[in-house]
Parts: sequence; C-alpha cells; structure tokens
Amino acid sequence: MPTFRLKRDQASLLVVDIQERLTAAMERDALDRMLNRTNAAIEGAKALELPILVTEQYPKGLGPTHSLVKMRLGNYSAVEKIDFTACVPEVATRLGERKQVILIGMETHVCVFQTVRDLADKGFTPFLCADAVMSRHPEDRRVGLDMCREAGAHIVTVEAVLFDLLGCAGTPEFKKVSAAVR
Repeated sequence: MPTFRLKRDQASLLVVDIQERLTAAMERDALDRMLNRTNAAIEGAKALELPILVTEQYPKGLGPTHSLVKMRLGNYSAVEKIDFTACVPEVATRLGERKQVILIGMETHVCVFQTVRDLADKGFTPFLCADAVMSRHPEDRRVGLDMCREAGAHIVTVEAVLFDLLGCAGTPEFKKVSAAVR
C-alpha cells in the first residue's frame, strides 16, 4: 500500500465540480461548512505552492465554479468534462508525476467516488478531505465516503493534510496555513 505520508513535491489539490447550480441543490448549512473548508484547502495549497486543478461537470447545465471558490482560486482554468470521473486525460496529464491527489468537491457518491476509484486504478494515491466533500443527501455522502475508502482513498480532513504537508511550525507557510484553517 502506498505511504500515508504526504509530500509537497508529490501532492496536488483537485477541486471536483463545485458549481453554482449544483450547490443550489445542497442543504445551506452543510454547504456553508463545505465551502469554508474548500476555501481553507485552496488557501493552504497556495501557501504550500501545490498545483491546484479544477473540474466542471457539464458547465452549460450546472453552471461555472461557485463564485466563492472562484474568488479563492484567482486565475485558473477549469477542465470541462461530461464524464462523472474527474480523472479524465487532461487532468491526468496535468497531475503528471505528482501521485498524491488531495480531493475536495461534489457529489461524494458520484463524481468524487468515481474520481477516487479511477485515480487509484491509475497508480495515484487519493486523499479525500471528508470535511470538504458533500452530496445533496447526508446518506449519499456517508455511503460515498465508505465507497471512496473501499476504492483506495485515505479519508482525511483539510487541516490534517495541510499540517502533514507543512511538517513543522515557525515558518511563513505555517502562518498562512494556520490562518487558512481558522
């Protein structure tokens, strides 16, 4: 089994389908918590200089990436897809030799699960941030997390992965990561 230790030179952040029309169908409080953790993951990844990849599932129907996520991302180019998995050729190419993939997004039991399964099948090690994924229904999220674990994902939290990548306190990155997860 691949190592559980995250390494900055091996890790990327993959933001899966956090889109306007899809988020509109989510329970408001749960969505707010997920968006907060999503933004913490993005800020932390930026502080640690990790590549950030973004996918959008059928943006003509589901709209663009959520505006609050867009603001955190700054300048980015989303990979548009119609496959449920985000492990499409363009994403795999962009990941390159970085084999540790930190995943956040929606919906847990569909696009996130299929992405985890396909990444694991292709030799990547998925790290799924349980606090930054969601589904419309809590039961689908719960079952989706179980499915992701069975498919090979390490189930983690945003704060856990960022501090694992950080490794120690007392650095400029530590201050940025600490501020991001507050």
